[in-house]
This record gives sequence, C-alpha cells and structure tokens, in this order.
Amino acid sequence: MRSFSCPVCGNVLFFENSTCVVCSTEVGYRRAERTLVVADARCGNAGLAGCNWIPDVDGALCDCCALTRTRPADGDAAGLSTFATAESAKRRLVFQLDDLGLPVDGLSFELLSSAQEPVVTGHASGVITIDLAEGDDAHREALRARLAEPYRTVLGHFRHEVGHWYWEVLVSGTPAEGPFRDLFGDERADYQQALREHYAGTPAPDWQETHVSTYATAHPWEDWAETFAHLLHIRDTVQTAAAFGVLVAGSPIPPHPDAPVDAIPTEDACFEELVDTWVPLSRAVNQLNRSMGKDDVYPFVLSPTVLGKLRFVDRLRAGA
Repeated sequence: MRSFSCPVCGNVLFFENSTCVVCSTEVGYRRAERTLVVADARCGNAGLAGCNWIPDVDGALCDCCALTRTRPADGDAAGLSTFATAESAKRRLVFQLDDLGLPVDGLSFELLSSAQEPVVTGHASGVITIDLAEGDDAHREALRARLAEPYRTVLGHFRHEVGHWYWEVLVSGTPAEGPFRDLFGDERADYQQALREHYAGTPAPDWQETHVSTYATAHPWEDWAETFAHLLHIRDTVQTAAAFGVLVAGSPIPPHPDAPVDAIPTEDACFEELVDTWVPLSRAVNQLNRSMGKDDVYPFVLSPTVLGKLRFVDRLRAGA
C-alpha cells in the first residue's frame, strides 16, 4: 500500500481514512488519481460498509462497490457487520490490482451470508464468492485451526480466488500454457477428485520444497492461485514498507536455507530485488511479532522451486 497525506494540511493518512484526524477535512479515495482528495461526493456504501471511495455521483456506488453483485439483506445484522469487513478487504484488493496494472473488467463478487444456508467460498469465471462468516475472527480462527492452516485472512481469500480468474486471463489458451504445466503440473487432471484426495490424505513430508502451502499441493489450479496470492502478499507488504521508510539492512539472505545467494537466478532484476527485500523484511517482522507474543506474520518458506513459480506469475502479471 502506498502512503497518503491530507490534501489540506499534509498529515499522514491511512488508505481507509474518510476524515483527516488533524484538520477534520473530509477526504476520499479517487480511483482515477489513485490518491486521497477532498471529498466532493460519498459512495452509497459509506455508511453500510465504511467505503471512502468517491463515486461519479454523490450517493451512487463507487467503482469498487459496484463490483459486488450480491450482499446480505438489510435485516441480516450479522451478515452486514462482516460485509463491511469484506468490502474493506476488497477495496485493498482492487487498489492493488489497479496498481499492478491487472485488468479488473470481468470481475464481480458475491458476498454472501451463511447465517441461514451454507456458502462455499470459490470462483466461477470471474465471479468470486466469499462466505462472509470469514469476516468473523472467531469463526475464521476456528477454521484455520481445524484445517491446520498457518495463515487465513479475508484479504487472503480475495487474493486467492481472483488468482483463479487471472489463470483464465493470463494462462488459459495462451503460449503460457506449456510453461505453466512444466512448473505447476497438468491442470487437466480431475479437479474434484484431486480435492477429495487432498482432504482425505496428508501432504508429502517434503511438500515445502515444491509448494508454498499444503493446499497448493491439491491441484495445479490451487498451486497457481496460492502462488498468485503470495505474490500479492509480498508486493503489497514490500510497497508498504517502502512507503513508510522501513528498511531491513544487512547482508543478503538466501530465501531458503539450502539455496546459496549466488544460486538465485538474476535474469529478472525487478523480481530479484523484490525477493532480496522481502526475505529479510519478512524475517524481521516475524521476529517483531514473536516479541509481542504473536504468531509469525508470514509463516512460509520460499524454496527455489516456489521462487520459480512466483517469478513465472510475476512475469505474466507484468505483461498483462
């Protein structure tokens, strides 16, 4: 995330701010300018979802909120409370997709309450469905523990599910299909059967050498989506650190204990600089969290094989 400042007094503001805490100026995010400006209109979801994006017409939905096709009913208090959490994460997602130059046209969202009936978080050719129960911290943490996941967030769900759509945009039917299969495997393998086998079994003991998460081992599509989400995690966090002047100094650290620094490919300087920044930064932030008695922010290992997958996704992203 980039840093923002009040257009009137210059005070540092967060992306989510709708009012400057110093001079009380009402501000909002104008997508076309990618910055916070003095608000001359308010999104129709300003009260319902805390949206601070500026629409073309006061009271209309902003570009980001308009991507949501379905939301909880007005009488669903529990669903609406987590709807606001989901929309906040979606605004960060759309901001980053814009920032990375990735197309958003074709994406839409179903943000559904599972209070009355089950909802399955998933995707279908650009339609992203999110179970709003994921916005409840206790529910999400219980699921994370039950599924033995090291990391589970609402923003992470959004990034993973849109990753499936970007596979259709960046890989399917393009010259990238062959290289994709070389790296991730053949996506033509039965998807539902692969998921059944994944949930019924246990991952191979050396899965970290080839995949960024255990769920990534289920099927090449899931491997891509997990890798895509991690690329967005890394790029967003590195950008935020740079925006606020956070720099972890020291000698280069290999991203994997078995990979010497000089063994990391250097043909893609931009990606290598990203990794060179991310590895010491993530380790430092993990240590800071441990100092506060919290779990690691980024409890993952980037093996040489995983780095190759991340590099592949980043190249396709850059050429989008």
